[in-house]
Amino acid sequence: MSVGTWTQRVFLLLGIYHSATRTLASTPELHEPPANIAVVGAGIGGAAAAFYLRQEFGPTVKIDVFEPADVGGRLATAEMANQEYETGGMVIHPLNLHMKHFVDKLGISVRQEVPSKKAVFDGSELTFEESDWFIVNFLRMLWRYGLNYLFMQMWVESVMDKFMRIYQYQQYGYSFTSMERLLHAMGGDDFLSLMNHTLEETMRAEGFAQIFLNNVVAPLTRQTYGQSVRINGLAGALSLTGADSGLWAVDGGNKRVCSGLLYHSKSDLIRARVTNISFKVRPSKTGPSTGFYEVSYVGDGGAGHSMYDIVVIATPLHQGQSDISFSGLSSPVVSQFPGIYHQVFSILVHGVLNTSYLGVTRPASEFTVSEILTADSKDNVMYSLTSVDPVHIPPGYSRPPASQTKVWKVFSPRALDQEDLRRMFLSWDSVSQTPWLAYPTYRPPQRLTPPFILHSRLYYLSAVEWAASSMEMSAISARNIALLAHHRWHKQMGQIDQEDLHTRLRGEL
Repeated sequence: MSVGTWTQRVFLLLGIYHSATRTLASTPELHEPPANIAVVGAGIGGAAAAFYLRQEFGPTVKIDVFEPADVGGRLATAEMANQEYETGGMVIHPLNLHMKHFVDKLGISVRQEVPSKKAVFDGSELTFEESDWFIVNFLRMLWRYGLNYLFMQMWVESVMDKFMRIYQYQQYGYSFTSMERLLHAMGGDDFLSLMNHTLEETMRAEGFAQIFLNNVVAPLTRQTYGQSVRINGLAGALSLTGADSGLWAVDGGNKRVCSGLLYHSKSDLIRARVTNISFKVRPSKTGPSTGFYEVSYVGDGGAGHSMYDIVVIATPLHQGQSDISFSGLSSPVVSQFPGIYHQVFSILVHGVLNTSYLGVTRPASEFTVSEILTADSKDNVMYSLTSVDPVHIPPGYSRPPASQTKVWKVFSPRALDQEDLRRMFLSWDSVSQTPWLAYPTYRPPQRLTPPFILHSRLYYLSAVEWAASSMEMSAISARNIALLAHHRWHKQMGQIDQEDLHTRLRGEL
């Protein structure tokens, strides 16, 4: 898709995003707002949930956000050579409207863009290397793969057209009780089919050649999720947007969005680990009994507990990712949902790259590729290798050539040992290896995702990750959870699990 097309759509949808109001139905009488809300987790999902809960419930509700580690979660940085570098989520797509709205609302600057070029490595040599000229790259793709690359862009655009319906649904206050219902509102049965078939199956059915999937599509899915073309079709389609232009990041680090959202929401950050969530019933002298959630936690100051009307869990409840227990609920909550999270390592190396490791024979000073993607091969010990820039780009900055010492990010399925480093780098002076259980292992069919509603007023934001994982997906889930909690609290059931938005819009016109 051309940059002009992207830009036109962004401005159109931003106009919808900022100007639309909830006028589709008369607003029913509201109950008293909740007094206390807890959010468990201060990553992008939890921070966005606090922001949207404040927006929905108003200034009087007290919002506590529990986080034992650094604010930002999987949006993290590490210091190397007196600079900060991203070790978690790195880039944001130009059509990620929630993330764009956050940055605009918080007054955060976008990081200065530094041009980059991609190449594909098969374990022994580079099978493709971008030129500085667009027309040269296009003709190379055309020569090798026919119209497959153009058709891929068209197919991804068609998926994104449907994906972006969620912004209009959310702007008009619609919410959904399950990921399946949300996906159906976005893309109907086609999106449910994407969830239950692999990207490979989906694209082969669309007529894409297997060699194109192996040499072009797989490197993109490996760079995004560290997984092959056998991930689900929806996550796969979103990973292919990494080939689009206009990707951006936040000046000073993407984690700044999280701290900014917490500050803007006027939430209280509690540095503690939640250990138990139990449902309690308080008798009342003047009316019916009232139910509350008791959140027990342990922090530096010791153990404690507090009572809340609503609780949002914005941290994974899978594969030992959480040790939160639940009690007192009318129906048990499965604290360890089926499925596993994918283990990856984000490794920063400050050193001089051994370009001969990539099969490059020309001088390293002439090697200007900054992103090396990899084919799905047993000979590859990495998913990608990237020349990374600091989270703040100083004036006059230019990316050093491969012949000089600079910071490389190795995205790998395992930690690198000394032998790996000796093969990949001529020299190095510092290494930082960060293990992540970053996102689910996608093994379709995904017949049933975890629910958004765990109990009456207990919500699970991270359910969204089992469809696809990204900063924007977490923000979409946070918006959905806030709307869902608001409508269920005030018994506005007409705004839940409805797909009649366009019918009602036509009725208004």
